[in-house]
Amino acid sequence: MKNAGVVRNYYVLPCCLLLLNLAVELVSYKARMIDDSLLRTAAIMGMVLFGGSLVGFVVAPAIGMLVGVLHRGSRQRWGELGEIFFLLFLGVAVFWLYYRVYIIGPESILPYDWRNPRH
Repeated sequence: MKNAGVVRNYYVLPCCLLLLNLAVELVSYKARMIDDSLLRTAAIMGMVLFGGSLVGFVVAPAIGMLVGVLHRGSRQRWGELGEIFFLLFLGVAVFWLYYRVYIIGPESILPYDWRNPRH
């Protein structure tokens, strides 16, 4: 890719935001265990605020640096093909997670012990 900033701004950061949205979905799923609606709302808001900061300041730059490292390595080994495969894998992984969460349910990507008890 010609410009790492373009890849970060138009692909990596949106993928991170999609992952944050999945995290919000999982937080909402787990928050259903809190009976008090005000406490549940505060817990969701706190987790989303913390998660948004984490994605914006840690996860997105880390993935951007990983793309940069893969970009340099892939140019030496496979040209742009290595980076393209990484970006395709990232997109497919995000799509697969979305499919599982929104079609099957949030519990489909959680370990068995983390699932909410059935009432």
